[in-house]
Amino acid sequence: MKITKIDVFRLKTSDNKTNSPIGCRVFTDEGIFGDGEAGMAYGVGGGAAFEMICALADMVVGMNPLDTEAIWEKMHKNTFWGQNGGPVVFSGIAAIDVALWDIKGKYFKVPCYVLLGGKVRDKLRCYASQLQFGWGKAGEPQLWAVTAEDYASNARLAIAEGYDAIKIDFIDRDEKGNKLRSLDQTGLLPAKLMRLVETRIKAVREAVGPDVDIIMENHSYSDALSAVQLGKLAEKYNIWAYEEPNTPGLKSSEYITQNVAVPIANGERIYTRWQYAPYFEKNLIQLIQPDIGNCGGITEVKKICDMAYAYDVAVQVHVAGSPLATNAALHVEAAIPNFTIHEHHVANRMDTSKGLTKYNLQPENGYFTIPELSGIGNEFLQSAIDDAYMFKTFQ
Repeated sequence: MKITKIDVFRLKTSDNKTNSPIGCRVFTDEGIFGDGEAGMAYGVGGGAAFEMICALADMVVGMNPLDTEAIWEKMHKNTFWGQNGGPVVFSGIAAIDVALWDIKGKYFKVPCYVLLGGKVRDKLRCYASQLQFGWGKAGEPQLWAVTAEDYASNARLAIAEGYDAIKIDFIDRDEKGNKLRSLDQTGLLPAKLMRLVETRIKAVREAVGPDVDIIMENHSYSDALSAVQLGKLAEKYNIWAYEEPNTPGLKSSEYITQNVAVPIANGERIYTRWQYAPYFEKNLIQLIQPDIGNCGGITEVKKICDMAYAYDVAVQVHVAGSPLATNAALHVEAAIPNFTIHEHHVANRMDTSKGLTKYNLQPENGYFTIPELSGIGNEFLQSAIDDAYMFKTFQ
């Protein structure tokens, strides 16, 4: 079997700007195709990821799509900048790699998790993610949290749907609803801001009770100084995990872990097993969050998860993509013993996730069912590809 053609595209969403997926479709001479996407689409610089996929597509046409390891190695080494690279290179690699695993599963007529070692569990616990943005459904108004009661109200909405774990950024906006800059969240934080954060955390904890796990999200906006302040505050409210307390760095991460008792979750900005290795060796992350879409795809993320297992580190595969990315993450999480929880982002409930893929899987009562269709079990709609506003073909 050979790769005969690769289409690369950027799809429109319902508002033509939010979470616009950058993906690819890999075709073979046996009539099987596979889809993948680049995680870097969901932020500044998506155009670079698009061009990266194009460069890699030209490199792998003619190869056997079942040779995922050989193709990954070729893309990694032959880019020149791939070694110790960042999100541009590894988003491009990820998109093609996921498409190849999709083909491989379809070729052998099994779900991808079977090829990754089989199911370790039958369902996957998940959490309602980014509740500061609201927790409505498609077509419903979203309450962007500002007051303590706003935060509590959004948390109650998620708990009412059966979730027993939630994630919130408690320092997203000031008391008037103005977006806080990263400069407002670094250095030693003033007492007034700390009190504001505490009122929000306290309100959510009181709203959900003692048996719901709360993840505190910082989006890497804080630095080591403010991260320790916030982390010590979180200890009082039995915060389950403290996500992205600062931009990943070995020395600053070591300072935070030495001074905060809450388990640290991090990793969506750490790329490849080589970059993860020193964090494992120094026990600087307790819950890793590699993103399949910007960390080299299924091939690389599975290796990272296996490395983490040797250090008793838990895994939550980061998902900030279209419903296609959800499927890819679920297959990896189903096959690893150190899976802990899955992120279900509020964006996956919105109109901007509609009309893109054949399926848009949603959890029930806080748990995902593992996809059972061949391959990753999802694909971009042809109608969405036909309407793409960026498109190139390589053959």
